[in-house]
Amino acid sequence: MNPKDYILSLIAEGEHEHQDFKFQITDARKIARSISAFANHNGGHLLIGVKDNGAVAGVRSDEEMYMVEQAAQLCCRPAQPVQFTLYRVEGKSVLKADIAEASEKPVKAPDENGQWKAYYRVADENVLASSVHVKMLNHDTHPNQPAVLQYTERERLLLDYLDTHGGITITGLTRLVHCSRPAAERMAVNLHDMGVLDINYHNGTSLLVLKQAIL
Repeated sequence: MNPKDYILSLIAEGEHEHQDFKFQITDARKIARSISAFANHNGGHLLIGVKDNGAVAGVRSDEEMYMVEQAAQLCCRPAQPVQFTLYRVEGKSVLKADIAEASEKPVKAPDENGQWKAYYRVADENVLASSVHVKMLNHDTHPNQPAVLQYTERERLLLDYLDTHGGITITGLTRLVHCSRPAAERMAVNLHDMGVLDINYHNGTSLLVLKQAIL
């Protein structure tokens, strides 16, 4: 497949979990949230110079590349590497910026108020990672000692609930097992470390789910 056909095939896929269209880059902090979301997930890429509807608008590659590099280096903690490839489509330039999954998580970027937050990619959106998810991301790259698969009564109650109902919020978990929020988050992170639980985002809500339920 030649480069033009390749980039057109990507555009034809539309925006999704690993791909985001950007008409142009005007705000380094905003683009840093996309980088954070991809880096905290399984990686992805930006197609810069492409409108939301897939129309190729083209970009001035040097300026856009500079803005993305600024976002990745100065507006992401830790800074993230970005690989650029320039394509020509119908006489216009499309810049592909590849972001790999981070080896050090969570990757944070400033929100609208300048507060450093972790983001995550869900379908074609960047969502704010929940507090328990941030802890899970941290454990993914800073694992504790291997956990022993031995469940307490509270954990068994949670697993039975998830097996029947599919998912639960942290607030719901505090009510289910009658514990504080910090205790609920510790329980969730421990079960995540065991490979039992994961996070699923549904309609803007962060849910604890059994890991095999989202495979």
